[in-house]
Amino acid sequence: MREKRFSRWQLIAAVLGGALAALAAAALAAYLLIGPQALTLLQGLGVVRTRFVGDYDPAAAVDSALAGMVDGLGDRWSHYLTAEEYEAQNQRRTNSYVGVGVTVGYEDPKGLVILAVLEASPAAEAGLAAGEIITAVDGQSIAGEDRYEGGQAILGEEGTPVSLTVETPVGAVREVSLTRAALETEPVHYELLDGGVGYVKLENFYSHSAEKLIGAVDDLTRQGAKALVFDMRDNGGGYVGELTDMLDRLLPEGVIFRTQSRDGPEERVESDAQCVEIPMAVLVNADTYSAAEFFAAELREAAGAAVVGVETSGKGYSQQAIPLLGGGAMNISTARYYTGNGISLIGTGVSLDAEVALTAEKEAALRAGTLAHADDEQLQKALELLGQ
Repeated sequence: MREKRFSRWQLIAAVLGGALAALAAAALAAYLLIGPQALTLLQGLGVVRTRFVGDYDPAAAVDSALAGMVDGLGDRWSHYLTAEEYEAQNQRRTNSYVGVGVTVGYEDPKGLVILAVLEASPAAEAGLAAGEIITAVDGQSIAGEDRYEGGQAILGEEGTPVSLTVETPVGAVREVSLTRAALETEPVHYELLDGGVGYVKLENFYSHSAEKLIGAVDDLTRQGAKALVFDMRDNGGGYVGELTDMLDRLLPEGVIFRTQSRDGPEERVESDAQCVEIPMAVLVNADTYSAAEFFAAELREAAGAAVVGVETSGKGYSQQAIPLLGGGAMNISTARYYTGNGISLIGTGVSLDAEVALTAEKEAALRAGTLAHADDEQLQKALELLGQ
């Protein structure tokens, strides 16, 4: 029997035919799943790849397209993460990261304002201090819009060097050389105040935060605390599981969290009968966000906790980071959430029992961790409401 032979051109045609068939199948699947918009996106990518005359980074173009898609949702809680941003977020949410040990803010166009310095960190050893401004990283200015990428530039691999240009509050400039290190952040700080009130400051709702907060509450009650103040100011939230674990320990039996996804039934989380049976108060501000805001609302609703501070963000959607093939992720709203009584915080935030604002100077001191309790009007109002 004669063996069938294929010419080189027949092989090329077969390969191209297979590739075109696969592409057509992918386009059809995208059309059926998403609709005609999917073909428009593919067409746009094809136009760029085949007609654009300039040099460009394909990955950067796709990142921008995906970021624009998420922005087009009109949801202020959804955003796109590049591969680097997604990796950094995952690392940060373990309450550990590789960096130099500074918490920074973006309010000054000169660069990154140092809000706090982690103890026993490279930044602390180098003498960096709250109130100073990082204006350049490895000689590259991070002034203006570039400051929003400055934090990412400071992060890197453990043991690698980084040089920071730092301006002091009086305008003096110096260069600081540091070596990045693996660092762990402590999400909970607590103490027993005069009058037997336990003060608990929570930084976030990331990994191990519930375990740490419950441990702090147990220790304070063992010390004889007669009331508790939870400081949720400047807390950006975190994981729902950490939130509900905390609420379960603090609140009496009943529904403490409700959530509704796009297509599924309502889900409920319930607390058992074990709870904390002493008066409680919660401190909040404009940057009390997501799980932190909900924590305050649910403590007020289920345990009568006093809430003191200023209007909160009014968030009511939970987000899920959905990884994509290119390494990035869509961090998009996938569910609505409600208090145990079915109340959404969207547009209203948590109800306040006492509205008390701090001056800009005291807000800065609070973020830097240097605001004395005696000078903290919000804390003092909470203590007053607790009868102390």
